[in-house]
Amino acid sequence: MLEKIHIFHTNDLHSHFKYWPRMQSYVKEMRNKLGNIGETSYLFDVGDHLDRSNIYTEATVGKGNVRLLNEAGYDVVTIGNNEGITLSHEELFHLYDNANFDVVVANVYASHGKKPAWMKPYVILTTAMGTKIGVIAATAMFEVYYEELNWHMDDARSTLLRLAHQLREEVDIVLCLSHLGITEDELLADECPEIDVIFGSHTHHVLPEGKVINGVLLTGGGKFGQYTGHLILEYDKKLRKIVEKKDTLIHNKDLPIVKNEQKVVQFLEDEGNRILDTPVFTTKKAYNKEWFHYSQLSDLFAHAILEKSGADCALFNAGIFLDGLPKGIVTALDLHRIFPHPINLCTIELSVAEMKEIYMQSKNEEWPYIELKGLGFRGVIFGKILTYGFSMNENRQLLINGKLADQNHIYKLVTLDLFTFGYFYPSFKYAKKQYILPEFLRNIMIDYGQRFFKQ
Repeated sequence: MLEKIHIFHTNDLHSHFKYWPRMQSYVKEMRNKLGNIGETSYLFDVGDHLDRSNIYTEATVGKGNVRLLNEAGYDVVTIGNNEGITLSHEELFHLYDNANFDVVVANVYASHGKKPAWMKPYVILTTAMGTKIGVIAATAMFEVYYEELNWHMDDARSTLLRLAHQLREEVDIVLCLSHLGITEDELLADECPEIDVIFGSHTHHVLPEGKVINGVLLTGGGKFGQYTGHLILEYDKKLRKIVEKKDTLIHNKDLPIVKNEQKVVQFLEDEGNRILDTPVFTTKKAYNKEWFHYSQLSDLFAHAILEKSGADCALFNAGIFLDGLPKGIVTALDLHRIFPHPINLCTIELSVAEMKEIYMQSKNEEWPYIELKGLGFRGVIFGKILTYGFSMNENRQLLINGKLADQNHIYKLVTLDLFTFGYFYPSFKYAKKQYILPEFLRNIMIDYGQRFFKQ
């Protein structure tokens, strides 16, 4: 006897809600139809549903996203790095307190004390016909960030391998929610044919009909609510095995428009604006922003991050300022508009020779015009690299705060975490560093502004 099992899936929404109402409506309608003919269906999300560059997500600290997942009728979700490392320990601990769905992530747990009640290494679902489905999940290995936030990580792939072998004895079907990226998914499939389907995410890859490796079906649904995936499994109850598995991607923009769709999306933005429109400090003048020069705002920001970090000098790109700081009452909404990025500070220890190399690299004339995507950056263009507290004189000697650098001294540079991933400054990737978490740039500016503008 054949049983058809349907699994709708989303990934990497990043709080892009433009098509959310029609996707939610479509999936609910489909699931009702399937239920009426006796076919079981589920709805999964594979992480990064939230993104704190979105006003509504920021204002509700992600709990608004959980409410939306509840309303849409999700059954199982996992966490991505946007859930895992852009919230404080306490915020993530309580993020899913009111969730009506299972949250599965096997490779993260609290460094000290108890783990959240919602954090499960796996769940077992049972279809209307009694078929047991084991769902395992893991999230991307940002160990340094998680450790700073008092979470511990186990290796994702080895954890999933162990759970897949364990569950294979207990269930009929093994599914994996992977917020690890396409490369890791391919390696996992190659090592673990015990998994039937790997739902992919994190690298925003698009697999219109999936991809089969070693008998394992891999999925990928892009990003930003572009697609809803629909997996159909045909399970032979007598043979106790899957005889067919097929995944398709539905273009959400092509789904029928639902009534009041724009009003629903606008409500989320309005609600975020309402919550964040609270005064944080008052300025006596406006601070302009520039993308290709130093500015009043960059000077203020440099003071703020140097004070926060205790570093000797600072480096950042001018493109992080999306707006200037207004004169008069400044709100949390203003700061979010200026700094929408989920970016943290990082201090890096460097020798004089390394500092000189970094200074010279920063003169790259092509970088300011890059239209950067990713690395946490939510701006338009990269902008000029700005350096504060270090320079070179005509004799190519390094100056730290106007004085000749001590060749035997290790200096501390404060910069943005996006520079530590090796894309712009490869040496940063391996240098000794300390991430400053959980505060984002806007939080640091709020704290600094509340002190500075009281003077």
